[in-house]
Amino acid sequence: MKNTGLWFIRIAFVLLIAGLLFGHLASESYNQATATNGILGFLSLRPLHVSCAYLGIISAGIGFISIVLQKIKTTKLGQTLQYIQLALWVLALTGIFYSYFTGNFGGREYWEFDPVWAVPLFLSFIIFLIYFLYQVERKEKWPVYQWMWLTGIIFFIFTFVENYLWVFPYFRSQFITDMTIQWKVNGSLVGAVNQMIYGVAFYLMEKISGNNKSSFQKLSYAFYFLGLFNLMFNWGHHIYLLPTEKYIHYIAYAVSMTEWIILLRIFYKWSGQIKENKQHYFFFPYRFLMAADYWVIINLTMGIFMSIPAFNLYLHGTHIIVAHAMGTTIGINVMIILAAGFYFLKPSFIRSAALKFNSILFWIVQGTLFLFLSVLIGMGVHRGIWQAGLSTDSFSEMMDCSLPWFLSFIAIGLVLMLSMGYFFVYLLIKTWQKNRCPAG
Repeated sequence: MKNTGLWFIRIAFVLLIAGLLFGHLASESYNQATATNGILGFLSLRPLHVSCAYLGIISAGIGFISIVLQKIKTTKLGQTLQYIQLALWVLALTGIFYSYFTGNFGGREYWEFDPVWAVPLFLSFIIFLIYFLYQVERKEKWPVYQWMWLTGIIFFIFTFVENYLWVFPYFRSQFITDMTIQWKVNGSLVGAVNQMIYGVAFYLMEKISGNNKSSFQKLSYAFYFLGLFNLMFNWGHHIYLLPTEKYIHYIAYAVSMTEWIILLRIFYKWSGQIKENKQHYFFFPYRFLMAADYWVIINLTMGIFMSIPAFNLYLHGTHIIVAHAMGTTIGINVMIILAAGFYFLKPSFIRSAALKFNSILFWIVQGTLFLFLSVLIGMGVHRGIWQAGLSTDSFSEMMDCSLPWFLSFIAIGLVLMLSMGYFFVYLLIKTWQKNRCPAG
C-alpha cells in the first residue's frame, strides 16, 4: 500500500461509478408520483448522486497529484502523512454515506450530510497541504501546475471553513448573509477543485508534448492568476436573485468567462504543436483532453447566454442550470480525469479490436453527452416559458406536457451511464493490475 495516490484513484472511480448509478435512479424518479417514491426516493438519490460525483472528482485530483508528488522523493514521514490523509478521507466518506443511507440530512446544499463528518474531511486536506509542501522541491520557479495545485488546496481549506459558518447562530440568523455565504462557497469550492483538476491537465499537456515550456509560458501563468482571481470573486454571478450590488454580478461573470477563453486558447496552442503527429489521435489521454477542449467551447457559449440578467432571471430553477453544471462537470472535469487515468495507468490495447471498441465508446460518450445536455436544455426552456408567465397551464399540466422530455432524459441518461461507466470500470480494473507506481 505504498502508493496511496493509486488508492485515491480507485476510490474516485468507485465514487464516479456510484454517481452514475444514483444519477440514473434519480432520473427514474421523474416517473414517480412523489419525490419519496422509487428506489430510495429522489430526496435521497439527489444528494447521493451529487456527493458521489463531487467527491469522486476531488478524490481523483488528490490521487493524480499524489502520484506526481510521490515521484519527487520517498521518505518515511511522507508515507506516514499519506496514510493519515487516506485514513481520514475514508473515515469521512464512510460517515457521509452512512448519514445519507440513514436519512440524516443535517447539512446544506451539496454538503447535506451530518456536519460532524466534515471534520475528518477537513483534517485530510490539512494533511494533504502539509504533504504537498514537504514533497515539492524548493526551486526558484515552479511549473504553473504546481502553483495551481497549491492554491487549489489552500483555498479549498479556507472555503470549506466558510462552508460551515452556518452552524453558528450569528450567521444562520441573518438570511441574506447566510444565503450569500452559501452561494459564494459553492462557487469558490468549485473554483478550488478546478485549480487542482486543471493543474493535472497542464501536467498532462507537458508530458504528452514532451515540452515543458508550456508550463512556464506567460499565457499559462495568466490563466493561473485569472483562475485564482476567479475562485475568489466569480461567485458574484451566483447571487443574481439576492439584493446585492449588480456590478458585483457583472464583474464576476466577466472574469469567469475570460478564464474559459484563455483555457481554450491554451488548449488550441498546445494541440497545434502536436497536430501533425497523427499517432496522438490514437492516444486516449490526448483524445480526452481534446474532448474537454470542445466542451469548454460549448459550456462557454451556454455561460455567456446565462450571464444575461433577463435570461438568468427565468433560467434559475430550470434544467438549463443543471445542463450547464453537468456539462462543466462531465464535459471538462471528468474528461480530464479520464485523460489522466489513461495516461498514468497506460493500458495497452494488444488487439486492434479492443482499440476499435474503445474508440467507438469514446464517440458514444461524446455524442450521448451532447444529446443528454440538449434534452436538459429543452426541459429548461419548457419550464422557463412557464415561469415567465407565457403559458396559462397549471404546474401539474406543465409537468405532464414535459413527459416526452423526461422519458428522453431517462433513456439517454441510461446510455451515458453505461458507456461512461465502462471507462470508469475499465480504468478501475487497471489500477488493480498495477503493482507499482503508475507512470508519470
